Amino acid sequence: MFSPGQEEHCAPGKEPVKYGELVVLGYNGALPSGDRGRRKSRFALYKRAKANGVKPSTVHVISTPQASKAISCKGQHSISYTLSRNQTVVVEYTHDKDTDMFQVGRSTESPIDFVVTDTVSGGQNSDEAQITQSTISRFACRIVCDRNEPYTARIFAAGFDSSKNIFLGEKAAKWKNPDGHMDGLTTNGVLVMHPRGGFTEESQPGVWREISVCGDVYTLRETRSAQQRGKLVESETNVLQDGSLIDLCGATLLWRTADGLFHAPTQKHIEALRQEINAARPQCPVGLNTLAFPSINRKEVVEEKQPWAYLSCGHVHGYHNWGHRSDTEANERECPMCRTVGPYVPLWLGCEAGFYVDAGPPTHAFTPCGHVCSEKSAKYWSQIPLPHGTHAFHAACPFCATQLAGEQNCIKLIFQGPVD
Repeated sequence: MFSPGQEEHCAPGKEPVKYGELVVLGYNGALPSGDRGRRKSRFALYKRAKANGVKPSTVHVISTPQASKAISCKGQHSISYTLSRNQTVVVEYTHDKDTDMFQVGRSTESPIDFVVTDTVSGGQNSDEAQITQSTISRFACRIVCDRNEPYTARIFAAGFDSSKNIFLGEKAAKWKNPDGHMDGLTTNGVLVMHPRGGFTEESQPGVWREISVCGDVYTLRETRSAQQRGKLVESETNVLQDGSLIDLCGATLLWRTADGLFHAPTQKHIEALRQEINAARPQCPVGLNTLAFPSINRKEVVEEKQPWAYLSCGHVHGYHNWGHRSDTEANERECPMCRTVGPYVPLWLGCEAGFYVDAGPPTHAFTPCGHVCSEKSAKYWSQIPLPHGTHAFHAACPFCATQLAGEQNCIKLIFQGPVD
């Protein structure tokens, strides 16, 4: 769980302070090619051995590009706002002993703690195919955590590059606030949604907002990269809550607080639920063979005993090759139990514990991908409009990022117990 530069973060024998975890939507517990280094499906943020946070200090208004380069090359963190060819405002940042900073983005350069690539719907990820057309910023955002209790975490758009700079060019949306300080938005923006009612069984989706470089909250622009910013939402803040969603235009991350994770189901709990279902020996109502969810380590291979379901009615069967309605709709089948026609897919257990809002049994499947989780979790995710592309929103399965379809987006599964 540690990222480079974090291993030395606590005194020997003392538990490190955990601020929280970022979990990328669309990966059911690990990246398809495996979690490696700073590129993985989840990232834990721990208190660092030494504070590395920064806070704004001196402001310079500069008329020549050479002067702005001179200031931003002093080895100090700075944000440059290019207003025109002959005017740039450079805000210098100074060390902040009370905060830790973590940066997220597509770049593999050392200032990025958590490397994120575009999520491909359906959980299939081909790194090479997407790098050229990625819409995720190389230095997308930074999360700043207070080193003292209650360890508040705040999100800001844009990250500092290897030269410790953030550059907002002429075309970027930027402005001077009434109190005189400069602010701006990144090209495709950093969107945040805080759930209503926390991340619990009672959770309701919140409203998507855009976060500025200085951490203010705005209504969404007309499209992701529009020049005109939205309206300032003074009643809301950039403080991350348990269950907050962060969208980087190509990947969506879920923030779980340390306390939220402490009360959440674990991987062990999900494994116990899997074993419980299998111990009940559900059967195919037609073939009468016993069904079993494959082990969590075998997420990609359809096994012989794998449960399959008709997603229009929820009846669970073993795999069979009948019921096709036509050659054109290969996946449309007629359920032998109730004659309902609809998609017929293998069922997969949702293994990423961070996506569960409760510890209930896995009784519901998302449509059309067949990922199975608790009823409350399925209903929560099926009503969240996740950003898609530059101006669309739609509900998607958190485990594989497949766009949800069908009347309810998820279906209650009907298992048949053993006949003996």
